[in-house]
Amino acid sequence: MLPFVLASPTLELLVPSAADVPAIVDACRDETLQRFTTVPVPYDRSDAEFFLRRIVDDGWATGREFTWGLRRPGSGLLEGIISVRLRSSDVGFWTAPASRGHGLMTEALGLVADWAFGVGRLRELFWEGYVGNDASAAVARRAGFTYQGVGPGLHPDRDGGHPLCWKARLRPGDTRVARPGWPDLGHPPTSLGHPAEYPVADGVDSLTDAVDGVVRSSPTAHAPARDRSLPEAP
Repeated sequence: MLPFVLASPTLELLVPSAADVPAIVDACRDETLQRFTTVPVPYDRSDAEFFLRRIVDDGWATGREFTWGLRRPGSGLLEGIISVRLRSSDVGFWTAPASRGHGLMTEALGLVADWAFGVGRLRELFWEGYVGNDASAAVARRAGFTYQGVGPGLHPDRDGGHPLCWKARLRPGDTRVARPGWPDLGHPPTSLGHPAEYPVADGVDSLTDAVDGVVRSSPTAHAPARDRSLPEAP
């Protein structure tokens, strides 16, 4: 698949390139991003080059995963990364520290969803983020995703485990407005098992089973986390 651009009057999604290596390195050294993703720690130039070569370029070449960099029109500054995997119909993203809090990723997610449900012909789009990753959850919520519950993550963390994740879904006919039913972001409950905050996602027998499965698979399952192969951040 040849790379293509997604754009609105205020945002452009372009394929990241070698010129973006310094910006990627700076962003992926951010402590918050490292906490909620599986980017290598420490992170250096070779990691960014590997990301561009094996994730970005190979993803486009095979049609497996489409990755874009966020930029404002007329600016060369990379402000974040977003990608979509067609086989699993899921999205992942991160925003550079200096670009957070401006609604850029919510807009980018909307552009990607429009493409996914149109040209991409996806019937649904999934998001997941580690429990406690309020910023990523807030993006998905504002983009209209419906919260489904909690369960082991689809993709492994640095240790090979599947940490506990919040999960949400967006469908073509869904209105792009924030929906009720999400955890109280920014105000974590005192218990992971609080039913009002953490309903169990489909396919998980109980929250206890989900937590037990995560803990058994990795002793550091609640350490650095990720949405997907691409890092995800506010």
